[in-house]
Amino acid sequence: MNERILCLDVGDVRIGVAVSDTGRTIATPETVIQRIGWGPDVKKILALCDRYDTRILLSGLPLNMDGSEGFQAEKVRAFCAQLEKVGCEILYQDERLTTVSAEESMLEAGLSREERKRKVDKVAAALILQQWLDGRRSSAGRQAGNETAFD
Repeated sequence: MNERILCLDVGDVRIGVAVSDTGRTIATPETVIQRIGWGPDVKKILALCDRYDTRILLSGLPLNMDGSEGFQAEKVRAFCAQLEKVGCEILYQDERLTTVSAEESMLEAGLSREERKRKVDKVAAALILQQWLDGRRSSAGRQAGNETAFD
């Protein structure tokens, strides 16, 4: 059994949080943290880490459309550095267009504007985490396939 992974979609006003199952196959939206400041925000995330018995965090990394890192990516890395200082392991995942995808999926589900506003950050975090989980599974499958092909 694997340790769960918490995923963060770090924004200036809110942090969307999602969590994986212990098998690391399914991402579930968890909560939205209203940003107060680094100290209180880190404490809230550590409380979630304790709740799910993990110190592994995946953070969405807001890359520019050309794949380069800009000002928002620097802010996310700076925040995640605070989490590293308190013992968390930080992983990153490209988060380009995940908020757009989250909005579209909630529109299709018929959620009201108010419901979408309340949930978009945690749904985006779940999309980021699911991409990462799926990517890990497919690369592990390719590696297993390659090993079998050459043995």
